[in-house]
Order: sequence, then structure tokens, then C-alpha cells
Amino acid sequence: MWNFYTIYVEIWHIHFSDEARVGQQGTLTRTWAERGTRPRAPRDIRFKWAYIFGAVCPGRGATAALVMPFANTEAMNAHLIEISKAVAAGAHVILVMVGAGWHGSQALCVPKNLTIVTLPPYAPELNPVENIWAYLRANCLAISVFDTYDDIVARCCNAWNFFANDPERVRSISDREYAREVNQ
Repeated sequence: MWNFYTIYVEIWHIHFSDEARVGQQGTLTRTWAERGTRPRAPRDIRFKWAYIFGAVCPGRGATAALVMPFANTEAMNAHLIEISKAVAAGAHVILVMVGAGWHGSQALCVPKNLTIVTLPPYAPELNPVENIWAYLRANCLAISVFDTYDDIVARCCNAWNFFANDPERVRSISDREYAREVNQ
């Protein structure tokens, strides 16, 4: 007698090889200006940073994120716990991410409802979170000067919440054909 089980699988994408580093040396972006002019933009030269660890599920439009002071195995473990909490009840997540050192660390504690799949090197087009970082930098994080570390953290949190509170925006930016095919 055979026993068959149905397993609900969610595909989540995660990326932080560049760590979505946000800090006092901010990002400049393009802006509209009258032809022939050069608009001024503030630029800081101090060195305080925060890192947005973010993950998305394009199918559900769900997200999970943490803003951390460092990008290391300890921060990654905290982020995996956060992702695990955001998974639909009874689901198992295939977590797609790049091959940063701490993603495969021996000290990494992967929750039981997650399986990590690493993308091949030099394939950023496979990782939709690259587009999320570009979107956040262009729309929420560019042309900014942060006085304190707390200002950086607050802006990172506000930027992620702006993105995450609109499931259609999450789907629009993070949806990929290969993920849809796996979920069907």
C-alpha cells in the first residue's frame, strides 16, 4: 500500500550579495531637470551603513525583511527565522539566493520549512531581488544625507515597508517566468 502526501511549495527569492547596503555615502539617481542645467544633489562622505536583508514570494506578494548593522552568518540566521515565520501555514519554501559566503556557512541554521537553492555565479538576471534593490534606491533611498545610524535604519525600514505594503508592486517587480512554471 502506497501513502501519498501533497506538499505545498512556495518559491521565495532572496538576495543580499551586495547586501543592499544603505548608508551615508548614499546613491545618486537620475532626475528631471531643465535642459542645459545640472541639478545639485547632496552627497555625504561619512561611513555608517545598514544592510537590508529582504526576501519575497512573488506568488503571494509576501515579503520578509530585517535591517541589520552587519552582513554575516548571525544576521543571515536571524533573517532565515524571519522568512520562516512569513511562510504560509503548511508550506515548504524553496529559498533561491546567491552564493555569498554566509549563505553556505557551517554555522547557518536553516529552519525546517526552508530549503536553500543557490543560483549559479554571475547570473543576476535570475534573482528578482536585484530589481527590488534598484527600485528602492531609485524611489526611496537616493539623494539622501543621513545624520545618524538611526536615520539610516529608519529610512531603510520605511523604504521596505513602502515596497512590502503593496502586494501588486511586490509581484510586479519580483515575478519571474521560471518561478511561475515551478509553482504550477
